[in-house]
Amino acid sequence: MTQPADQSRMDRIVSLAKRRGFIFQSSEIYGGLNGFWDYGPLGVALKRNLKECWWQDMVAGHDELATLAGAPSPYEMTGLDCTIIMHPQVWKCSGHFDLFHDWMVDCHESKKRYRYDHLQGRWAGHRDKKVFVTTDVSGDDALPDLIGRAQKFFKLRAKQVDEIVWEGELVPLAGATPAEAIPRAEALALAGV
Repeated sequence: MTQPADQSRMDRIVSLAKRRGFIFQSSEIYGGLNGFWDYGPLGVALKRNLKECWWQDMVAGHDELATLAGAPSPYEMTGLDCTIIMHPQVWKCSGHFDLFHDWMVDCHESKKRYRYDHLQGRWAGHRDKKVFVTTDVSGDDALPDLIGRAQKFFKLRAKQVDEIVWEGELVPLAGATPAEAIPRAEALALAGV
């Protein structure tokens, strides 16, 4: 049985995990909640085994008398089990808030969210309008996707696509300098990613 070329590896893994009873999207029958999962019988067993292995290696097996390489002094390792969704001040005090940057871009047309470092694009112009058109598609399919997005943005028919004036090469947003990144990010909102 062959899988469609455009189906991502993660989609296939999630599909297999659902079929085998490992995980299910939380509240899936009501549309689901992004980022929340319910565990089936095999998922519960796997999660318990992983937690037990981690606990044994990091907490129970930790030698509190030895000074590890790179540590200034011996330290005690204790276990803590708490929720991930916490008061924002907890994340700020732990350093996660200030040090974590995973820029996301919201597309106003498709209502989807994209990772900034997965996007690439180039400038396109038609008549008096100019916009930075982006895509999350890579490889040989990126250029046709860009053309389709520019065509939609400028409201052109297929026979008018040749009127689009392209500037520069296809560039990743993540590789942009700060001076380039701000106009590109602003243009994303205009182009509907």
